[in-house]
Amino acid sequence: MLKIDRPVNIGNFDRPLQLTAGQDMAGFLYKRIGRFLLFTLTCASVLAVFLIFIFIITEASSFFSFRRLGEMLSSTRWAPESLRPQFGALAIICGSLYVTAGALILAVPAGVMSAMFLSDIAPFSFRQLVKPIIEILAAIPSVAYGFFAVMILAPWLQNTLHLPTGTNAMNAAMILAIMAIPTIVSVSEDSLSAIGREIREGSYALGATRAETLLKVVMPAAGRGITTAILLGMMRAIGETMVVWMASGNATQIPSPWWDISQSVRTLTATIAGDMGETAKGSDHYHALFALGAMLLIFTMIINFVGETLLAAGRGKH
Repeated sequence: MLKIDRPVNIGNFDRPLQLTAGQDMAGFLYKRIGRFLLFTLTCASVLAVFLIFIFIITEASSFFSFRRLGEMLSSTRWAPESLRPQFGALAIICGSLYVTAGALILAVPAGVMSAMFLSDIAPFSFRQLVKPIIEILAAIPSVAYGFFAVMILAPWLQNTLHLPTGTNAMNAAMILAIMAIPTIVSVSEDSLSAIGREIREGSYALGATRAETLLKVVMPAAGRGITTAILLGMMRAIGETMVVWMASGNATQIPSPWWDISQSVRTLTATIAGDMGETAKGSDHYHALFALGAMLLIFTMIINFVGETLLAAGRGKH
């Protein structure tokens, strides 16, 4: 057997080719300990999410019945503290859908086109400068966005469009779009850049123009990543609390006509945040708020399921 008494430098690593028994045991223990720590952290995060689900469903289960569930999904009258309490949440659910859909209509085209510009059109130095600035927008506290919506955007909308109030679904949707754009841009740009130069150069070699390469080759190839970016942006919009609480007007109504987003609305997250602090623990109102939280969880689970289905379909095509 060849015996090596000194370390051999292979790949700039001073590590002996033949380990002693102690070194071999230490490496084995480090590997096992590292795997155990990673496994523990993973299980802890999964357990935390599971316990959150159990807590919300448990607190909401005492409120749910066929009569009350039918009332929540069919009535627009939310008056949990009146002499004859009513728990109609249809207007609140519609309010969440209004501001989320409005935010996505604004954020998705702007975010995806910005990602396309940064990945395939802008110079590398410009991309290195601009992308971190865009990502900083995600670190701004939501209450700062809320103050901007109330103090700047609401008066501007009211004066420019001659609206009765500037705190409405349009205001909330515009701010949520600004908050969702950094996520969409960052994830989409990473997906587009990960495609690599080979597929682009192959498209150019076949005679495709730059626009055709970007729209017909690169975009479909990065479709799964862009879909993930859109889903993450949707999650940011539907789960936001402070901005919609401050900017939406908190009116429990369905806009009439339905397409008029200049009217005030109320969302699930704003209702939970606004009512929870003044609600007696164990009351019907208290459990009704957890029922709204359970509905929000169901919405997010449906969105995740649809996203996973789309991603799986995309994998099947490739």
